[in-house]
Amino acid sequence: MLGEGEDRAGADGAAPLTEAGAERQKLSATYFDTADLRLATAGLVLRRRTGGTDAGWQLKIPAGSGARSEVRLPPGRAARTVPAALQRMVWVHSGGAPLQPVAQVLTERTVRRVVDTSGQVLAEFADDRVTARRLQALDGSGQAAGAELSWREIEVGLVDGDADLLDDVDTRLHARGLQAAGASSELAHVLRLDGPPQRRKRKPTKLTATSRAGDVVLAHVREQVAQVRAQDLPVRLDAPDAVHKMRVATRRLRSALTTFQPLFAKEVVKPLRGELKWLAGELGAARDAEVMRDRVAKAVRAENRGFGPAAAIADQELGEAYRSAHDRVLAELDGERYHQLVASLDQLVSTPPVTGRADATAAAALPRLVARSFTGVRDLVNQAAAQPDGAEREELLHDARKAAKAARYAGESVDRVFGKDATAFAQAMEAVQEALGEHQDSVLTRERLRHLAERTTSTETAFLYGRLHALEEARAEQSQHHFDDAWKAARRKSLHRWLR
Repeated sequence: MLGEGEDRAGADGAAPLTEAGAERQKLSATYFDTADLRLATAGLVLRRRTGGTDAGWQLKIPAGSGARSEVRLPPGRAARTVPAALQRMVWVHSGGAPLQPVAQVLTERTVRRVVDTSGQVLAEFADDRVTARRLQALDGSGQAAGAELSWREIEVGLVDGDADLLDDVDTRLHARGLQAAGASSELAHVLRLDGPPQRRKRKPTKLTATSRAGDVVLAHVREQVAQVRAQDLPVRLDAPDAVHKMRVATRRLRSALTTFQPLFAKEVVKPLRGELKWLAGELGAARDAEVMRDRVAKAVRAENRGFGPAAAIADQELGEAYRSAHDRVLAELDGERYHQLVASLDQLVSTPPVTGRADATAAAALPRLVARSFTGVRDLVNQAAAQPDGAEREELLHDARKAAKAARYAGESVDRVFGKDATAFAQAMEAVQEALGEHQDSVLTRERLRHLAERTTSTETAFLYGRLHALEEARAEQSQHHFDDAWKAARRKSLHRWLR
């Protein structure tokens, strides 16, 4: 802080800065979690705060690079019952376990503002005197409070100031003996979650070609299960690309359980693959609607022909289709079928249903299974080449695209062991997948544009859809050339030597 009666020159050395009068607040926050702190382990903070300017229920969510996003709801009357909407949002982490108070934090806050000569607020200082207790449920009823903790902390936030001001404030605070907080949050401080080093996760064992084949595949499977769980909340919040990321993780999981099925008990993974296909389909409807909306919007911008009113109608129609599909996804994420799937995935990684073939070395077992995935692509491409243009050929190319994606995923899932060979194979399969994807996307887009043109009540919008349909036909011709080049490269013998 600037100190009593102190001011300083502005960032450009011209305008002095001063402190406005102090404002005092009394805050009370109750933090909620499961008894075994599953939300805190996932980096989530759920609390109900009273007092100050941000009273209400707050769910703080990690947003990467130290940033956080928040979901806020009014405080309501029930002080010890988490709103149903928030319970649904954190279900994938809580597993449906009761959410109960785990900490009580009382804060005496003094807020000071740094202003320039015009009275514009550049930054705010929150000087907090904090007392806190951990809360634990008793065996019978009620809760026991732990020993009281107390500390002082100062938080500085920019309002209309610049980064130079923040750097200057940081320097002044350190000069007065203040230190950066040791805990990542006040809740972590109360719960002692930033504890001793022995609580940190151990570094995973390095996997090699001599490792067990099951260990290599399971490392990949665990990553995809973690990604499905990680994207649950972003999907609920309609975060950019969240539906796509969750869908990809779901597909990678299903592909791994298919390609490497001999390593797993068939009676366990077969029904699980079916449920993953269901989830990918639900996510796919929303993703396809999103892609269609963005694809048409991009095409309209590229045309630059003054389609203003028609473009607005098209954007509204496609936006409504996406919102409807996304709402359906949210309904499914709150359903028992999805809950059972998540529980099954947790069971898969905690007690893997492996067979005796999982004990073979990665070098002995995995390349031949990856090779089998390429054979599937080759057979479908050959069948499609033997067909004349038409629906049957389109269906075979669509199946070839899915097979190429599975082969790509197979290569990527073992590249930690087989290095450059697996990476090069996966990249070649990705090029085939993308070329066939261009073609398939064009087919689906044209079908959707025809449907939209038939339904719209605007003549101008119908004309726009027709124009975009013609452009998609041209793209389809280009995609055939891309596929021919990609498939020729994918058949190079050097890409397949490691698969023998």
